[in-house]
Amino acid sequence: MSDEHPPAPFFNPYAVAIDDEVAIALLAEMHVRKAIERGEFDDLPGSGKPLDLRDLHDPDWWLKAFMRREKLVVLPPSIQLRKDDAALDGRLDELWSEDDARQEVEEFNERVLRGRYQPPAGPPLVTMPRDVDATVAAWAERRAARAAQARERRQTEAPDDDGRRRRRVRRRRR
Repeated sequence: MSDEHPPAPFFNPYAVAIDDEVAIALLAEMHVRKAIERGEFDDLPGSGKPLDLRDLHDPDWWLKAFMRREKLVVLPPSIQLRKDDAALDGRLDELWSEDDARQEVEEFNERVLRGRYQPPAGPPLVTMPRDVDATVAAWAERRAARAAQARERRQTEAPDDDGRRRRRVRRRRR
């Protein structure tokens, strides 16, 4: 009875129904056990060190990983509006036309008013709507000041040849 396999009349492999997934799992388990017996898993890097299982029992692990990977931040509306208010002048300075600047300020004001009429979700909303005309006028003044600085910088950096600029003349080949 030291025989590994039972005699043929007592064992019929076709009597047991095994689907493909179970067969693959059993085959993989058999290969892993044989590899352990041969010692192929000895002295692996990281053996004996604890596993990082922080998110193992968290049902939202995939959402947190996505937010970390994409660097997304979800803030309460009142905090987000404060951040948007602080960054509004910088966003306006990137715009080229007065109509675009005016539209950006009006959209910001709409978001502030919408936030005021919603029930508070988090800290209270202390951000106030901006005066559109005053904000656009301040944008125009900043833009004019930047243009003047750029002109001054260009004049100081460019070599002055008696007030005349040289023109490069292109010759046409015939």
